[in-house]
Amino acid sequence: METQYIDTDDKLQAFCQRLSGVTWIALDTEFMRERTYYPQLCLIQIATPNIAVCIDPLTCTNLDVLMDVFYNESITKVVHSGGQDMEIFYHLQGRVPTPLFDTQIAAPLLGHPEQAGYAKLVAAITGTQLEKAHTRADWSHRPLTEAQQKYALDDVIYLCEIYLSLKSKLEQRDRLSWLEDDFAQLANKQRYENSPQLAWKRVKSIYKLKANKLAIAQALAEWREHAAQTDNKPRGWLIKDDVLSDIARQQPETMSQLGRIRGLNEKIHKRYGQTILELIQSGKKNIAQTVPDFSKSAKPNVRQEAIVDLLNAVVHLRAAEQELNPNQLASRKELQKLVMGDTDIEILQGWRHKLIGEELCAVLEGGLSISVAEGKLVIK
Repeated sequence: METQYIDTDDKLQAFCQRLSGVTWIALDTEFMRERTYYPQLCLIQIATPNIAVCIDPLTCTNLDVLMDVFYNESITKVVHSGGQDMEIFYHLQGRVPTPLFDTQIAAPLLGHPEQAGYAKLVAAITGTQLEKAHTRADWSHRPLTEAQQKYALDDVIYLCEIYLSLKSKLEQRDRLSWLEDDFAQLANKQRYENSPQLAWKRVKSIYKLKANKLAIAQALAEWREHAAQTDNKPRGWLIKDDVLSDIARQQPETMSQLGRIRGLNEKIHKRYGQTILELIQSGKKNIAQTVPDFSKSAKPNVRQEAIVDLLNAVVHLRAAEQELNPNQLASRKELQKLVMGDTDIEILQGWRHKLIGEELCAVLEGGLSISVAEGKLVIK
């Protein structure tokens, strides 16, 4: 396969012209975000069966021609665990490239493990063992070494092979359409919008706070998210979660009291101290937003466990028919949640919903019955 390192606009223009007429590309990125709120795009890798390239966005001054390729609806963008890659393009363009095919999402439909890592999937499908030496590399540093470039190119070269193998087998088993909802969800821009109003839901241990302490924590979390986005700094660099919770608990009223909060950065105290104190005072008057129930879920009783056993039989039957591991359809824990009324579970989403979720719900609601005839399980 031909390989290139593209670091000028002219080279990028020539490469994109070569992509005219292709129906799919393998796509990956390398980025850094340890020191920023938004991911810093450092490298873009693209491959087709004939050519693989590394594109340097730090030296190419105009990526418009490349974005035209990414947002071309006639070209499928093949990724592996592509959520973070899509987040980058969403922040660059305000929308996600489509259509998408994620090999990590597709692989379990052919018996591969859930959330299979790229290297493991490459080994399983192609027999190639990939190097992992540059997993933690600083991709913003230039020049990139030849070893780094090879590592980056491997991420799309073998992705081509994985895609062609998975797609062919999925088509043979008539399962390609099962993935439509999952890929649509991957392209849903709401996945990549970090709403400051909802930032409090990511604060650790916030469920331990009550009444106005909770309202204060929610106000602080919203402010912190706004500030982190504005400054393009990690939210933890402003105020860590445990410090935010301590401020909400102690409710300091003066700059001096605020300064005694353990773990509060001195620069943050000076720059934002007055704002934090104002948020505390207003938070005392506000009603806290409803906190999700973080309490441990009750264990199913004997009767519910019996229903779980019944549903598990259905899962095993359908898994055998589809040549899948039953746990890839629904684990016992998932079935327990379903029996106890939980609807925010995997078997009620995506391809699992179509394959097994709807049927399990019909059994629970009495719309389907289960019996044994001639030594076989019958569901009707």
